[in-house]
Amino acid sequence: MKIAVTYENGKIFQHFGRTPVFAFYDVEDGKVVKKEEVETGEYSHGALVDFLQQHGAEKLICGGYGLGAKEKLDAAGIESFGGVSGDADKAVDDYLAGKLVYDPLAAEHHGPCHH
Repeated sequence: MKIAVTYENGKIFQHFGRTPVFAFYDVEDGKVVKKEEVETGEYSHGALVDFLQQHGAEKLICGGYGLGAKEKLDAAGIESFGGVSGDADKAVDDYLAGKLVYDPLAAEHHGPCHH
């Protein structure tokens, strides 16, 4: 299994469509066996789902994302967990332990970003 996390400086980046990096975690037998950080480059918003597919992501842990992104992720078969913050490695460990705290309605609550 491969888990993607929106990533910046070890933390979960809070805007899916603007994430500068994804951390990809390869998981075997319930344990992370490899972690790779990949810059998104020119990819943004809608194209990020294609980026995730090209890298074999099956799961996504992220901060905020819009309903359109959620729908594209669902259509691509990528299970997503939004509304997560904090340390990226810990979030993956929590997911693998079945105790990840996330907001199943994160996409519905995602409004305009005010940075």
